[in-house]
Order: sequence, then structure tokens, then C-alpha cells
Amino acid sequence: MAKGKTTTVYFCQNCGYESSKWLGQCPGCREWNTLVEETVSTVSRAQGGKSPRMMPRQSPTVLSEITVERESRTLTHIRELDRVLGGGIVQGSLTLVGGDPGIGKSTLLLQACRKLAEDGRKVLYISGEESLVQIKMRADRIGSFGQKMLLLCETNLDTIAEIIREQSPQVVVIDSIQTMYSENVSSAPGSVSQVRESTGLLLQLAKGLAVSVFIVGHVTKEGTVAGPRVLEHMVDTVLYFEGDRHASYRILRSVKNRFGSTNEIGVFEMREEGLVEVANPSEYMLEGRPEDASGSVVVCSMEGTRPLLIEIQALVCHSNFGIPRRQATGTDFNRVNLLMAVLEKRSGIQLSGCDAYVNIAGGIRIMEPAVDLGIVLAILSSFRNRPLPPGLVAFGEVGLSGEVRSVSQVSKRVAEAEKLGFDTCVLPAVCLNGLQHDGKMKMIGVRNVREAMDAVFA
Repeated sequence: MAKGKTTTVYFCQNCGYESSKWLGQCPGCREWNTLVEETVSTVSRAQGGKSPRMMPRQSPTVLSEITVERESRTLTHIRELDRVLGGGIVQGSLTLVGGDPGIGKSTLLLQACRKLAEDGRKVLYISGEESLVQIKMRADRIGSFGQKMLLLCETNLDTIAEIIREQSPQVVVIDSIQTMYSENVSSAPGSVSQVRESTGLLLQLAKGLAVSVFIVGHVTKEGTVAGPRVLEHMVDTVLYFEGDRHASYRILRSVKNRFGSTNEIGVFEMREEGLVEVANPSEYMLEGRPEDASGSVVVCSMEGTRPLLIEIQALVCHSNFGIPRRQATGTDFNRVNLLMAVLEKRSGIQLSGCDAYVNIAGGIRIMEPAVDLGIVLAILSSFRNRPLPPGLVAFGEVGLSGEVRSVSQVSKRVAEAEKLGFDTCVLPAVCLNGLQHDGKMKMIGVRNVREAMDAVFA
């Protein structure tokens, strides 16, 4: 007969480190105040007993004898989602979708389930947060669903595993992982041990039955998925929904993908009928751009293989206090301070007594160094109160010596800018050597920030 024993264990919410006593700093990840107390019940099995989750024993295989077939992917027929996934859903993959509450995670997955069901795929949508009637009300706004779409409201993972084995669906959606629990763990749903155990069981189902599983994860105030950090290491793909939930745009970004690039993004617009793909994000991001306004410049950033035109706004004014205020929205705050120090040191412009505010219009977050030149020109334009030409686009990385360094995929950036009607491009001079461009756009190559100032404000 099995005997149970209850112990108290402290888990790190960041890395999953276990400790028998509370520690201020986690020895595993060196983070402070991340250990939480949980009660764990361990069960010792009788001699010769077998775990119900035990997988069939496998023998080692010689690597040279393994044959690799062409990778087959299932298209969701949502182009932006397929782009971020790397070309479609890989059979037997485990994908984590995270984002702020109300951002549209469940809506996107429900739309993907609708497309897959229309394509003849058997889909099982499992919800632990909503009833069947609530899901039906939300589904009616999206459209009609076929007979291949199955719904289930359940939080017990042991029951869910049995249903998945009986129904044999091709795609399973778990909404959300924080509401699921396993009877083998005595802690409450959403705890570190429950989330880890639940994800491990879903991982075995995905790999053992060749079922593609999507799990929805809530995020903390820091923007990371709630629960142990090991959750992101266990899954194959991690997708994050970004953007203000009160705005109409949504950006789906891949931060981990074992089957594709992690630099791709998908752009959606939230409407009454659900999420709608944005075919031309550059044009969408530049809507409402002010004319003849100082401190505004358009830059071209690369998100994976997609060039994206965005507007950078800067506001520079003299500070009324002894310590000037600096603020950055949509880009790295420390990078803005660094670029302002380069301007003051290399160009002789006194910015130490000025407040500076830099904003990426549209709410998108860009961390690529190619936007450095655009931030510099926007700050200069606002400081001098002189607007830049409306048809100008700029990109380039700025170094600590004030030099403008080269960036990648210059031809794609120039082609995207020319397609949207821009006639002048300020870019690093070293990029002009291998640039193949037959258009009418005027190319201005600059080697440092002083040459960029002279070329733009001449």
C-alpha cells in the first residue's frame, strides 16, 4: 500500500530551484526574493509498482541510421501567425502563448482553431477559465465553426490526458496553464510545482501522440510568463502578444522557436469580429504622422525578414530643475542617454541642461541598433526646432566615437521606403558600396553624426 508524506519545499519562481529552507537569494539564478513556500506530497509506490505516466522503454539508435524526412507543417491560414511560427505548426510541437490580460491570446487561438477545423483538422479546445456558453458567445463574433471543432471545460490534467488519447485530435489548445492541476501534486493550481508538472505531462502527450499543443500563459507585472522560468525551457516555441490592450493594434513576437526564426513578428488589428491581419505594417504605423513638425523622423527597422518603417518622435526642452529628466518609450532608455552623450561630446551640442523625451510612435518596441541614427536626428530636430524633410528616411548604428556604422539588409530597407513614397535616404556611407539600387531615391551616405547633421540641416 502506498504511503504518503507531506513536506515543505521552497521553489524559485524564476528558475525552479528547490530548497528545504527559505533563502533571500536564489543560488541558481542569483535573483532576490523569488523563493516561495509550497507543500509537496510525495507518494512511495509498492515494490514492483508502475507509474501511470511511465513511457514505453526505448533503445538507443545509431545516429547515422536515422532517416530525416521533409519537415511537414500544418498551415493555420493566418499568414501573420504562420510567419511567426516559421511557416506553420510543426507536428508534435508544444507552443506557449503569453501576453497581458485582454490582449487577444484566446481570440487568436480560437480563430486559428476555426481555420484548422475548416481545413479538416480535428481540434480540441480545452478551457479552465470559461464555460462552454461563454466560449460559444465569443466564437459567434468570430464566425461559424465546423464539426471538427471540439470544446471541453476541464482543469484536471489526468482527465484531459484520457480524453486526448480517446479523441486523438491533431491540435489541442490549453487555456490556460495556470488553471490546470495534477492529482499527483498537492499544491494549488498555478503554483510553481503544478505548472511544472502540468507542462511536463502536456510535453509527454505532444511528443508521444504527435499532437500539436498550444498553451496559454498569464504574465506577471514584469511581462514574463507567470510560474517557473523552466516553463519556457520545456516548450518548443514561446510567443508573446505585445501592445496596449486599449489600442487597436497587436504585435505577435517569437522569443523562442526551435523550428524557425526568433526575429519574426506578426501584426494584427483588433476589431469587433476578432483579430485582423495587417498586410502592410509600415503604412499602418505611419498613419497620422504630423507634417512640418520638429522632432519627428522615419526610420527603417528589420524584424526578421520584414522591413518595418516606424516614426521616432523626440521632444527636447530646457529643464527648470537642476537635474534634467530623460524618458524613453518603445526603446532602450540607457541607449538614448548614450546617444545624447555622444552628441554632446562629438558634436558640441549642449544637451546636459535639457529634458529629453523619446517615443516610438504606434506603441511598438524596437531594440535594433539601426534606429540609432533616427534617434539622433529626431533629438537634433527638436533641439533646433527645425523639421526634417517629409520624404526623408534614415537608419544606421551610431558608435561611441560618433561614427555611423553599417547595418544589414540595406536593399530591403531602401526598397520598403521607396515603396511608400520616400525620396531621400540617409544611411551609413559604407553601405553604399555593395548597394544595388536602380530607383529614383536620393542616397546620402554619412560617416559620422556631424556629416549627418550637415546633410540634413544644411
